[in-house]
Amino acid sequence: MTSRLSFRAARLAAIIGACLGGVTMAQAQDAPASSQALTTPSAPIPYAATRPQRPTARPARRIVAPTPPGAIAPSAAATPVAPPPPAAGVTPIPAADLEAFVDGVVRRSMSADHIAGVTVSVVQNGQVILKKGYGVASLNDRRPVDPDKTLFRVGSISKTFTWIALMNEVEAGRMRLDTPINIYLPEKLQLKDQGKKAPVRLRDLMTHTAGFEDRTLGQLFERDPRRERSLDVYLRQERPNRVREPGVLPAYSNYGVGLAGAALANVTGQPFEKVVTDEVIFPAGLTHTTFREARAWRDGLPAPMAPSLAANRSDGFRWTPLGFQTQEPELIGHIAPAGSASSTAGDMARYMTLLLNGGVIDGKTVFSPKTSATFRTPMYRPAELAPGWNAGFQDIPLPGNRRGFGHAGATLWFHSNMVMAPDLGLGVFVAVNTDTGADLPASLPATIIERFYAPRPAVPAASLMTVDEARAYEGEYLSTRRAYGGLEGFIDRLIGETKVHAAPDGRLTLIRDGKTTLWTATEHPDVFAAVSGSGLLVFQREDGRVVRFFSPMGEAAFERIGFPHKPALLAVLAALTALASIITLIAAVTRDRREARQTPTQARASLLQITQAVLWLVVLGSIGIFAAGADDVAAVVYGWPSGWLLTASACALVATLLTVATLAMAPVVWRGGRRVDSWTSLRKLGYTITTLIFLSFSLLLAAWGFLEFWNT
Repeated sequence: MTSRLSFRAARLAAIIGACLGGVTMAQAQDAPASSQALTTPSAPIPYAATRPQRPTARPARRIVAPTPPGAIAPSAAATPVAPPPPAAGVTPIPAADLEAFVDGVVRRSMSADHIAGVTVSVVQNGQVILKKGYGVASLNDRRPVDPDKTLFRVGSISKTFTWIALMNEVEAGRMRLDTPINIYLPEKLQLKDQGKKAPVRLRDLMTHTAGFEDRTLGQLFERDPRRERSLDVYLRQERPNRVREPGVLPAYSNYGVGLAGAALANVTGQPFEKVVTDEVIFPAGLTHTTFREARAWRDGLPAPMAPSLAANRSDGFRWTPLGFQTQEPELIGHIAPAGSASSTAGDMARYMTLLLNGGVIDGKTVFSPKTSATFRTPMYRPAELAPGWNAGFQDIPLPGNRRGFGHAGATLWFHSNMVMAPDLGLGVFVAVNTDTGADLPASLPATIIERFYAPRPAVPAASLMTVDEARAYEGEYLSTRRAYGGLEGFIDRLIGETKVHAAPDGRLTLIRDGKTTLWTATEHPDVFAAVSGSGLLVFQREDGRVVRFFSPMGEAAFERIGFPHKPALLAVLAALTALASIITLIAAVTRDRREARQTPTQARASLLQITQAVLWLVVLGSIGIFAAGADDVAAVVYGWPSGWLLTASACALVATLLTVATLAMAPVVWRGGRRVDSWTSLRKLGYTITTLIFLSFSLLLAAWGFLEFWNT
């Protein structure tokens, strides 16, 4: 490990950072240029309207102890209304024009990004104006994607269902946003203080500001149904550390949403899956949407997915140079509130209509106008103009200086996005079933709005900032959404660095996960706009110095790091350690036997340093082997912790302890003996320098958490 991990490992970090995260730095971009597809997508499924059955009435609920204190008074039910009239001054998008445009964008993306299947729906003013499937849902039978039947995993879009059900409890007076979450949790799931002064509130969970670290590897996904756990067991066993006070900085947390789902289940006295089905899915008429998963029945777990739905699931695919590979289903039921939902484009069209129509669909009220307003109004912003969170929905900047709301989603093999622009009466849903397809869902909603309502200027405006002014923002930044210790924390630090550079024209270039984006200054201090897209990059200062920026999608803050925390320093010390180890071993083999006249302490010190050299080479070699296989995402996620990393960590800990011993021996080594001392001054100097190199590397690895092989 004499340089930064390979780009393949960096790409792994991008995919794992998005796992169920559902949020990404990717902003609206031009559709990728077409390229020769290795597998030609199937023809799209023609539009087919579906009339869902009338849902049954919402069932009554019971409250279980502890009974929360008085809450917000419930609002009166909304009067059933017809689909909303067209937005004032807005010309609806012609369906034929939209279909032709989306067809082109989707097909280019499928070819360029190697996507097996895509499903899309677009609604406007209460009408479905596009609903289409592209490509295949299964390679075995070449089953095409049907927008009304084919279920795609929607990842973190699942969270929006959780928030609707939870806000219904708030409206009913059974929960309060500013009450500590422990009030609503069973004792076994209640959070410890961990030295923090303020309790975590329900509001903090909805805005991803609870202060949790974020861990993913080896716990967020399962592929063996026998390893599946219940929500309660998962939350108890995978409790993250609280690394900051709540309400201070954003750091997207799947665990936090799982905790909210457990609170919802405890207050209602019903399993989470039943609550979200009774409160949202059935009343909204979503006949092809479920939080249940396709697996065998097991005691202690929620019921599996209905066979009729399971038969229409899309497979997930991984793209390789040999073509598409069908992947085993991802199991996420142990943290269902955060990401286990599957749905169709047709159902998501109804869902977006519900969200745009104030909680009413087909004359049935699913949630109140008051709750609807919370989904469109920022509940939290980390800084002025920075994207925030609207009661769990993302606050999304859109072309034409618009603000939208919605949520994105991602699992290992599926990527999705749902964006609504209320002023246009417009909602866009898109999902793909291939690991390489993240760019299409990230960009399509804004691309549609840009094409029909906010054309980009032909010539971008000149930068409002000089290059000298832009240099104030240069540096390396690290996300608050990461593990803060142990081996996963080490990996997050190693490949999670984001770089900001000042371009010669005064713009900023941001490099993250191997992708470079360009940003230009606005009239607002410390606020930059995407040159290609609609996002805003908002920086924050302390004592006049830039210390962090906030993600354009609101999922995290990126804090400026000093030299000791930069991967470049680790790379330099790793290279020096490798060089010193090799020289130590070569010297041990080639040293003149006449130099064997040494004191016992010198002999022991020499043996210890040779042992360290072997251990450090094992450490670096093991890390290199792990990095070489990091492009196999499933192997890393399901196989964590890697045996290679565990070996490297344990060897590094032993080598560190030996380094302390050799450092303590240094004065005696230099002093030598009265009659016996064959060590030359050059050899003693080499011993000392090698010890200091090993010590420096050890201290940095310890600071990064790498020596904690027990903390994975």
